[in-house]
Amino acid sequence: MERDRVLVFLLGILAVIAVGCVLKAAQGVIVPLVIAWLLSYILGPVVRLMTRMKIPTSVSVLFVLLLVLGICWLVGVFMNARISAFAREYPKYRERLTEIATVVSTRLELPRNAFADIDWTGRIGAFLMRLSSSFFSFMSNLIMVIIFLVFLLLGKPYSEYKIRKAFSPNDAERFTRIMESISSGIGNYLALQFLISFVTGALVWLALECVGVDFAITWGALAFFLNFIPTVGSVIASIPPVVLALVQFYPNYWPAVVAAVLLFVIQMTIGNFLAPKVMGDKLNLSPVVILVSLLLWGWLWGVVGALLSVPIASAVKIICDNIEPLHPIGVMLGAGKVYAKEFQ
Repeated sequence: MERDRVLVFLLGILAVIAVGCVLKAAQGVIVPLVIAWLLSYILGPVVRLMTRMKIPTSVSVLFVLLLVLGICWLVGVFMNARISAFAREYPKYRERLTEIATVVSTRLELPRNAFADIDWTGRIGAFLMRLSSSFFSFMSNLIMVIIFLVFLLLGKPYSEYKIRKAFSPNDAERFTRIMESISSGIGNYLALQFLISFVTGALVWLALECVGVDFAITWGALAFFLNFIPTVGSVIASIPPVVLALVQFYPNYWPAVVAAVLLFVIQMTIGNFLAPKVMGDKLNLSPVVILVSLLLWGWLWGVVGALLSVPIASAVKIICDNIEPLHPIGVMLGAGKVYAKEFQ
């Protein structure tokens, strides 16, 4: 018996490694499918509501699809305008960078051409080329997401009947409860995260606008998007505006210091007080689980994986909570505060 348990444990480890390799190798297909799956939980209720109002399913899906495309178009227009504005101001920043590099090389007693030999234009151009390739990759993934989303939404109104037909009444009820829990959990998380990220982006924009940092609205939008990445997203979003403030106001360093302090206060206040208070009871996920999920999915799928890490961890916990053999795993994935109150 003990030997069988060891074999099962080792086989489980091998299965996890195999699944990880498949997820890594097939991310070009799996990532759009996962994104579409998550979006279907957000947009599915809209399709079901319109279907109950006697609106044809195809028309409902078309309406939702146009809504998603409209949002993507607005985001694309905003990004294009921001990139064009930065490109126009780049020569000014390049002169400041050259001046700062000369001062630094003098103070550190480096050769006068230590920084002058750096091809700033070439480096920026290479970065823009990588950004352009990332944009085209994003667009190709977006097309796949839309294709998957259309088929998922077309089947949403009939998923309940398929479950009732495929399983016994008890199993169908249990399966439906699990799916509703996942839908509710992911929907609540995304709604609350959107609200918190919006507040964070607005405060960052206002703070940088008061200091006078260029492209304040751009850094606010960056803080909004990166705030969806738990733990590290807000830190990464704070670095570019502070660096820009150093270059913009050189040789006066105080605006950069003030901007850094304001961003630190905003991120600490929201990240350590507001977000845990609002979302802690909703997700019931351990901070360690969130961090491990961030590292795992970020390693597998990059930035997209980091964005999807918390919804995936939440879905795994809900599934474990509703399947009896996996219930201990669901308990270990939880935050523990609920259980502490129970035993106290």
